[in-house]
Amino acid sequence: MKNFVVKTIANAGALAVAVWLLDKITLTGDSTGKKVWTLLLVALVFGVVNFLVKPILQVLTFPLFILTLGLFTLVINALMLLLTSWLADKLDLSFHVDGFWTAVLGGLIISVVSWALNVVLPDGD
Repeated sequence: MKNFVVKTIANAGALAVAVWLLDKITLTGDSTGKKVWTLLLVALVFGVVNFLVKPILQVLTFPLFILTLGLFTLVINALMLLLTSWLADKLDLSFHVDGFWTAVLGGLIISVVSWALNVVLPDGD
């Protein structure tokens, strides 16, 4: 459970960095508290999407992983971010990713920042 909380906080931090760096990834809210709450909820959705959908996509696109020497991971991460944006819209969360190439760059930023935060933040292991 502690590991899940740490990963969700790391994802929220990584999403915040992507929102801060990229103009076409938006997070709106009346106050800072509302933005933080929205960011945590979006991080939770992002974590669930990555847990449920990403492994299936990776298995289905395994030949493309081999062919591109793993670079197809960027496309998969972008699709996960776009799916999270779509789900956030359906859940009435004020988070939006505008376009595929923004999602590719955002996915790269989120991957790097999330990795760095998971190294720094303690987990249960």
